[in-house]
This record gives sequence, structure tokens and C-alpha cells, in this order.
Amino acid sequence: MKLDAIGIVVPDMAKAVEFYRLLGVDFPDATEDHIEATLPNGLRLMMDTEDLVKQFTDWVEPQGQRIGLAFLCDSPAEVDAMYQKVLDAGFEGKREPWDAFWGQRYAMILDPAGNSVDLFARL
Repeated sequence: MKLDAIGIVVPDMAKAVEFYRLLGVDFPDATEDHIEATLPNGLRLMMDTEDLVKQFTDWVEPQGQRIGLAFLCDSPAEVDAMYQKVLDAGFEGKREPWDAFWGQRYAMILDPAGNSVDLFARL
């Protein structure tokens, strides 16, 4: 398993793209609800609009945190196994594994500070 992507929920995609371009991130033009750029080290930085995220989770605007970590698993079975391993270790799940409409097995867990961390694999 490896850290594959960092996602940021944004209220205004165009403004977010403008800001991150200033920092050197090569985002495409902001015409979608989801965009991403691959950083020089291979890590992807992704941004999703609030409206898109609300389609698959009970997302509400956070106080202070707008980023999440996403870990790529080798298979859909590893998503399920890792989710259970986290629960068995006493940590909290946020959303049990499911087959997402965008073609991935997906699950959400919480780190000890309450930050959402995603586990995923391509279906």
C-alpha cells in the first residue's frame, strides 16, 4: 500500500485552481467538479467541489480542515481487509467499504485527530 493522492474539497474550483497554480501545481482548466494534477514526485493532488462530494457522503463544511489523504490499495479485497484491520486496532471507521460509482472500491477511516483518510482500489 502507498500514499497515492491528497484531496481537497473546495467551494470554488476556479479560485482553488488559480491559487495552486501560483504554487506550481499544473492543474488543467477548472471546468469539472473533479480535477487532479500529478506532482513531480508522482503524488497526485486532487480537488473536488463541495457539490460533488455531497453526492457520495454526508459531507458538511468543516471548521478548518479541507484536505484528506487517500491510500491506494492493491485490490478491492485489500480495501476491505485494511478497513477491518483499522477497526480491529481500535480506530474509527467513517464509511464501510463500497463499490463507488466512479469505478473504485472505497472506504473511509478516521485518524486519531478525526481527519478522514480514504482507502481505495480500482474495481
